[in-house]
Amino acid sequence: MTTDGFLTCLWFDGRAEEAAHHYVSVFKDSRVERVVRWPESGPGPAGAVLTVEFTANGQRFVALDGGPQYTFNEAVSFQVLCADQQEIDHYWTKLTENGGEGGPCGWLKDRYGVSWQVVYAPLLDMIADPDPEKAGRALRSMMGMGRLDAAELERAYAGE
Repeated sequence: MTTDGFLTCLWFDGRAEEAAHHYVSVFKDSRVERVVRWPESGPGPAGAVLTVEFTANGQRFVALDGGPQYTFNEAVSFQVLCADQQEIDHYWTKLTENGGEGGPCGWLKDRYGVSWQVVYAPLLDMIADPDPEKAGRALRSMMGMGRLDAAELERAYAGE
């Protein structure tokens, strides 16, 4: 393992290895790097997962089986920037399946409680447009959506 850069640690309650394998199955450029288990000397149960190091979409993570003390909330989320509706639909479906739930404005929670924003990447430029009318139309359109609709966002931005 290199010592440069950032490594995001995600705290799970008994599901770190399952979560890591799920994320690796959802995103390209992904793999499980290493599973670390508790040794016989503890303090956790011998052989139980302690951490899982994995890469998802080129980003490095460590999943920690830390127990029930902490849970995820919307104060931290991961943005998945999508080029088109096909990507939006893919990530939205994969991240909400088996117990995840969709939210407003492209936000969702996956089955582990991790918050994600599945974003139509051109929307970032639309809402930053110096023309307040165009930016406002795109933003208002997004605010009325759950899963983002790229074509509808484009129409709103264009004033159609």
